Amino acid sequence: MASYISSCSPLPALAIVFFSIYLSTFSQVEAGHGNGGFSVDFIHRDSMLSPSYDPSVTHFERLQNAFRRSVSRVNHFKQSLISPSEVSTPAFPVGGAYLMEISFGTPPVSNLAIADTGSDLIWIQCKPCVPCYKQDAPLFDPTKSSTYKNISCHTQECDLLENNSCLSDGSCGYGYSYGDTSFTQGFLATETFTLGSASSSSVSLPKKIFGCGQDDEGKFNKEESGLVGLGGGPLSLISQMKSTIGGKFSYCLVPLDNANPKSKLNFGSDAVVSGDGVVSTPLVSKHPDTYYYVTLEGISVGNKRLAYKKKYSRKVNAVEGNIILDSGTTLTFLPSDFYDNLVSEVKKSINAETVADPKGQLGLCYKVGSDINVSIAAHFTGADVQLKTLNAFVKISDEIVCFAFVPVKDDIAIFGNIAQNDFLVGHDLEARKVYFKPTDCTKQ
Repeated sequence: MASYISSCSPLPALAIVFFSIYLSTFSQVEAGHGNGGFSVDFIHRDSMLSPSYDPSVTHFERLQNAFRRSVSRVNHFKQSLISPSEVSTPAFPVGGAYLMEISFGTPPVSNLAIADTGSDLIWIQCKPCVPCYKQDAPLFDPTKSSTYKNISCHTQECDLLENNSCLSDGSCGYGYSYGDTSFTQGFLATETFTLGSASSSSVSLPKKIFGCGQDDEGKFNKEESGLVGLGGGPLSLISQMKSTIGGKFSYCLVPLDNANPKSKLNFGSDAVVSGDGVVSTPLVSKHPDTYYYVTLEGISVGNKRLAYKKKYSRKVNAVEGNIILDSGTTLTFLPSDFYDNLVSEVKKSINAETVADPKGQLGLCYKVGSDINVSIAAHFTGADVQLKTLNAFVKISDEIVCFAFVPVKDDIAIFGNIAQNDFLVGHDLEARKVYFKPTDCTKQ
């Protein structure tokens, strides 16, 4: 097959989800049949419930690996936002935060895939596939599915992927490359997706667009058959389900060291965030539309509020939409000037001696047992989000606990998943709002 590598597709934010379906109001949902709600398990790739779990790796080693993945991905975020015309789809498509089970075809064939909150394309490996990376599951065979159909070139569906190609048989070729030189290329097609098991308690989504990959190479794991984009662009699973779920999805992330590591991903009516303690902030539309942008106005430490001023948003981040919500990034990244001011205030509020992070990854650390109970709140437009100690600090060893915020030199800010632990975070793409509700996510 000829090369169809995209040079401007958006950067994956690398989340991986393992789906186990729970339906609340129906036994089966099809696109266009209202906003019926359903929830699925959202399992961290480093959790003992994940098929990628390695018992020989300690909890603290997993955290260090997650920190390194976060830094690598943010470097590609910076390139994508500052010079989008010069960067292909960024970052590392494997080693992210969560795993997802999704079935393709009729009859349904189950696949375990990377679920990526910062990219849009859905793709799996298909027969014939040479060369392709090795995977545990059998390759998807489109000739065995009664609902598979190639998309023709010069169609609206084909044009949704900016760098598409017209193949000799008139079908639409796709290419998607990642910042680590991994890539996938093949045919754009429509197919029936099934979330959950291929049984009466499943969610059927007919005629959804995906990439049937026939040349897929790079740093992929054998447990994963492809990738599911959960971003805001038109090809993502979220956007293609929009009429079914009313543009609503939410998640509740359990801290990784919890004995019950199952988080929740909710859709439709089950994704509505309501009740005591709910605050909301506008979603801001920006380019690339893959990411979920909100506006950070400041952060408080005790009674001292630090304004997130315009000087921290010089080039790509305007005052509005100056921070990205990302469930796939472990740490929270802030421009270095603002980070330095924040760390200074946190130090003033903690009466304890600082220690160094032996790995050199985090800049403000204390001995375990120090009194680090400091009040920190993130002030988004219209939403004051009070962080708990578990949102602001992370234990990196038996002896050391560190501030889970890090500096970045360029104009980019990311509100990572540690900061979102034990919050029900809801996205309403029709109302263009994000909701936060303090929640014990183990009880969701």
